[in-house]
Amino acid sequence: MIKQYTKPTRAKDIVRKWHIVDLKGKILGRAATDIAAKLIGKNKVYYVPNLDCGDHVVVVNATKVEVTGKKPSQKEYMHFSGYPGGLKRKLYKQIMLEKPERIIQQAVSGMLPKNKLRDSMLKRLYVYHDDKHPYEAKLSHGEKN
Repeated sequence: MIKQYTKPTRAKDIVRKWHIVDLKGKILGRAATDIAAKLIGKNKVYYVPNLDCGDHVVVVNATKVEVTGKKPSQKEYMHFSGYPGGLKRKLYKQIMLEKPERIIQQAVSGMLPKNKLRDSMLKRLYVYHDDKHPYEAKLSHGEKN
């Protein structure tokens, strides 16, 4: 009688692919959940929560992402320096003009697990404000969404 069991996933078993996500006309939150799932590696059959199983994700057209309702004029991003009076607030539309990549990174970061693996997942997120990026050769082997 042969015992069959599921083999545990090891770090050397992880294969990382490259994905490109075009945000032109997409809603910010819905796109961020898809990106976060690819960074975590939830779509892989050998996914385990204690290892970083995710892929590389290249996001293009960050300036063309959309939000619904009155969020462009009402949504605030806050940052606290730790000093008295150090709370800084900026509106979505201000950040979109200054640095649109930051909006995508912050939305995806909020959807990743809050543990030691988060930083290594975010290192594989590459966000560009237009459709030009230096990863064209690597993406020929990956998926396009």
